[in-house]
Amino acid sequence: MKHTPFFATLVLLFSLATGFAYAEQPVININSADAVTLANLDGIGASKAEAIIAYREANGPFQAPQDLSNVKGIGARTVEKNADRLTVK
Repeated sequence: MKHTPFFATLVLLFSLATGFAYAEQPVININSADAVTLANLDGIGASKAEAIIAYREANGPFQAPQDLSNVKGIGARTVEKNADRLTVK
């Protein structure tokens, strides 16, 4: 009994499922993003997202993504984890 179509289907489904896990995350402009969008960053919850917005309003736009570590409660490690997703354009 040949199982080739069955196994081919399983391989295809597995490939599709794992491909979505590696989908590229969207880039987030930390100078214009709202709290919901900022909360999608790794290590950033609702309260830190609000702190980012408050810092931005008090101090003006961020000059570089690394400036995000100036916000109380956000360290260099959090910025590093999100480096590929941050922009200030």
